[in-house]
Order: sequence, then structure tokens, then C-alpha cells
Amino acid sequence: MMGFATFRMAALALPDTNEEPHFEKTSFKIAGKIFATIVPGQSRATVKLSPNDQDVFCLAENNGVYPVPNKWGKLGWTHIDLQIAAPQMCTELLKVAYCEVAPGKYAALINFED
Repeated sequence: MMGFATFRMAALALPDTNEEPHFEKTSFKIAGKIFATIVPGQSRATVKLSPNDQDVFCLAENNGVYPVPNKWGKLGWTHIDLQIAAPQMCTELLKVAYCEVAPGKYAALINFED
């Protein structure tokens, strides 16, 4: 299980990430582009993946990762149930989402070996 504060710290640990409000949510951006959102007080976050990465992360049943159920989901937006998804998976999802929207010079800084 990963709480709001831990998810926030993991997102902000990525290079040059900014935290900004986005409607009722907290968004995390790189170079002005949102790669993740979370609603304070809820146990669900949303990340931007490529459709292929979304397919891979959503393969396992009951892992707490599933596409947003509308047109946004078809664009790669993916929900994470923070009460179900393992913390390591949440961190990996944040890294993949960051790399999906970040300019190449930032994406190259991400270490997936941790």
C-alpha cells in the first residue's frame, strides 16, 4: 500500500518535477506536461502511459492497475489503486509515466534498476 504522501514524494523525486493543482487533483508535471495525478484523501492515482505500457502493466489480475474507463484510457491514462498496488509497482509506474511525457534529456536520467 502506498499513501498520498509517499506517492507525492516518489513523484517529486523525479528530476525537475513540479507539483500543481489540476481541478480537484494534485498533478505532477515535467516540462509543463502532466505525467501523474492524485486526489488528496483518496487511494487512487492516475498516470500517463503509452498504450503498450498500459497493456503490460494491466495484464496481471488484481494488481490494482487498470485503464481509465473512457476515451482517456484509450490514450494511455491509467488508474492505480494505491491500496492494492505494491509500492515498488507504483514507483515503476511513476517512472514510466515520467519518461512517457518528459523530454529525452530528462527521461535519460531515470534509473529503472532501483
